[in-house]
Amino acid sequence: MIVVDTNVIAYLLLPSVWTTAAEKLFQDDRDWAMPVLWRSELRNILTGYVRRGALSLESAIEMQHAAQELLSANEFNVDSGTVLQLAQESGCTAYDCEFVALAQQTQSQLYTMDSKVLKAFAGLATPLTRSA
Repeated sequence: MIVVDTNVIAYLLLPSVWTTAAEKLFQDDRDWAMPVLWRSELRNILTGYVRRGALSLESAIEMQHAAQELLSANEFNVDSGTVLQLAQESGCTAYDCEFVALAQQTQSQLYTMDSKVLKAFAGLATPLTRSA
């Protein structure tokens, strides 16, 4: 099992410079875990694509449903106290620290391209590019 942040999920679904790396990561380990928060974050990303005219609303809805179907088996709740403590200590957002807390909770590696998370949690967070 590995923990992936929402951007990694988005890279898997939406064409980007990181799509190939996300596809390889998913091919190598399909046991992706994430906090329930990922659903809202992905909706926000998809909303941005719709507002920019890069994606139709119907396509965004289909992508959200497909992602939920694919990933819902490995959604976890995380402890709020742990998240707040990690955010306070690291300076990272509480949103990002949900993924960090889950990686700690499951004793898994966290894949992300967030430079602040990669720096603050160097032993736990791994850049997506390292999987490629």
